[in-house]
Parts: sequence; structure tokens; C-alpha cells
Amino acid sequence: MPDEIPARALVVAAHPDDIDFGAAGTVATWTAAGAEVAYCVVTDGDAGGFDLDVDRSSMAAIRRDEQRAAASAVGVEQVEFLGWPDGRLVAELDLRRDIAAVIRRHRPDRVLCPSPERSYERLAASHPDHLAAGEATICAIYPDARNPFAFPELLRDGLEPHTVHELWLMASPTPNHVVDITEVIDRKIAALMEHKSQLPDPAATEERVRSWTAAAAAGAGLGEGRHAEVFSIVQVP
Repeated sequence: MPDEIPARALVVAAHPDDIDFGAAGTVATWTAAGAEVAYCVVTDGDAGGFDLDVDRSSMAAIRRDEQRAAASAVGVEQVEFLGWPDGRLVAELDLRRDIAAVIRRHRPDRVLCPSPERSYERLAASHPDHLAAGEATICAIYPDARNPFAFPELLRDGLEPHTVHELWLMASPTPNHVVDITEVIDRKIAALMEHKSQLPDPAATEERVRSWTAAAAAGAGLGEGRHAEVFSIVQVP
């Protein structure tokens, strides 16, 4: 059930920092309650950043280190990087296979990923890589990860089928669930601040994120001084 803390959760995102913008507060509430959470970052993040003097060949390694530090800030120690090209992601079969392998390896009760639906009110949240990562993850959940006959090479690698019953979508245009992150908002901000290569003005980013999460809380009727993240939750038969 949505308000229950999962024993194991997997968060899939397109880029380093996507999770921290969209769901790090929620992840912090889960890990604080004892959940085992793993991250899967699909692209190498090399198309990110703002400093033209940074060598593109070093950006992927920089962003992996930043994501590991950000994950640790909210209690996550398991971070996988699939290494797909940043800015060129599509929901192709090989990507579905790779994400299905991660699901089978971690065997989560709950998966959180980007929505594959574009939001025209928050277009920046609907980066094409986000949409592709969301679509591929949903396909990996159903049917790929649970079907022993999908990608038989996974069975040969010892990855037994696994069924995920609950899917959480971040940046959904039709959210139906709110998580109060007031007690962990500082941990969310700390995670975001680890992405130094992406933040030309960290103070402005913090102000913007605190404003977003406060507006989400107010919209959900949580009251003044609260912070929230919102999701669309899908129960998977």
C-alpha cells in the first residue's frame, strides 16, 4: 500500500540528479524507516553541466561520484549506472532488458521512475531521456522482469523472474499521492548540493526546490511550513 514502507525499493532515473530533484525526500523517509533502497541511473550524464572548460570525457565519472555522494546523503548505498548515452535515450529493447536485469537482481517491492507522459505545465521535467527511461522501466516491470521467456539470456545469467506490484511515477502530469518530506527536506537539499557540476548557483537551486516542495505541500492541504513530493501510484496486478 502507498503509505507502507517497502522492504526493498528500486529508483530508476535517466540522469544523475534526477532522483534528487524528484524523489530524494521520499527516499529519505523510506530509508529512515528501514527500507533497503537501490538506485539505477540509466545514462552516463555526460551531456550535463554548465562549465565549458570541463572536459566532456571526464564528466561521466564526475557525475557518478556526485550521485553516489547524493545517494549516501539520503541513506542509499547501492547505485548502479547503466552507461547509456546522455541525450539520446530511447525505450528500445536492449534498454528494457538492462532495466529488467536490475529489477531481477534487486527484487524490489516498489519501483519509482519518471513518468513516460509529458507534462506541458512542467516541460523541463519531461526531458526526452526522462520519458524514455520511464517507458522502458514500465515495460521492464510488465512484462519483461516477470516473464521467464522474455530475454532468456537473463535466466542464463542466473536472474530469476521477479514481479513488481507497485509503481511510483515522478513528474507525472496526473499525481495521485503526496509524501510529506518536511522532516527530511534538509537531507533532500544536501543530496542536491552534491551535484556541484550541475549547479552554477546552488543557493538559487535550493530556494527554487524549497519553493516547489512548499507549493506541493500547500496544494495537498498539508499547511504552511510543510514540504512535499508528489507521485502517481499504479498498482500492478
